[in-house]
Amino acid sequence: MDKVLFRQAIGKFLSGLLLVGLLLFLPAGTFAYWQAWLLLGVLFVPMFFAGLIMLRRSPELLRKRLSAREEQMEQKSVLLLSGLMFLAAFLLAGLDRRFHWSLLPRAVSWTAAVIFLLAYALYAEVLRENVYLSRTVEVQEGQKVIDTGLYGLVRHPMYTSTVFLFLSMPLILGSLPAFAVMLLYIPIIVKRIRNEEAVLAEGLPGYADYMRRVKYRLVPHLW
Repeated sequence: MDKVLFRQAIGKFLSGLLLVGLLLFLPAGTFAYWQAWLLLGVLFVPMFFAGLIMLRRSPELLRKRLSAREEQMEQKSVLLLSGLMFLAAFLLAGLDRRFHWSLLPRAVSWTAAVIFLLAYALYAEVLRENVYLSRTVEVQEGQKVIDTGLYGLVRHPMYTSTVFLFLSMPLILGSLPAFAVMLLYIPIIVKRIRNEEAVLAEGLPGYADYMRRVKYRLVPHLW
């Protein structure tokens, strides 16, 4: 096992757990926020075990995803908007818990948690299918077009999974204001996809032909 990579992964995992916890529990003013504990569970427990599996089976992929830095200015703006969206959504969810703005049935949180886990499984399958998957928009050395499995249905199955992941989060937290904020992810990801496809069509041989063969980006027969 690569001990340096392990320490890097654990450090990022714990810092992410602490940050999300602070963003939820501080504005809520209480630790008696069961929906927040539910979200932390479905988000970080699978993430921990997925990280261990990647560390053992695909350490280079894990290293690449941990150290990735976006270079394109347009994509940097997308990441900034995404970060602000998450910040606002989590803070609103905590305030929602404190002031009881949303009174959603418990079943909404549990149903959203199931959807989140299914989307997580979809994300894991995308990672398995595409060894070139990156957190940044780039064309890698030796990269080839992946057009089988989920990539034969839509061009960006990873983003399909993240739409379900992100939109289910505020529902797990039982917050309609936070859900309204998270809807901003849709135009944000559309902006990222358009830029990413322009980069890949220009720099990745065969990608333009792939775009003609697989018409839909996120959802079959929709977009």
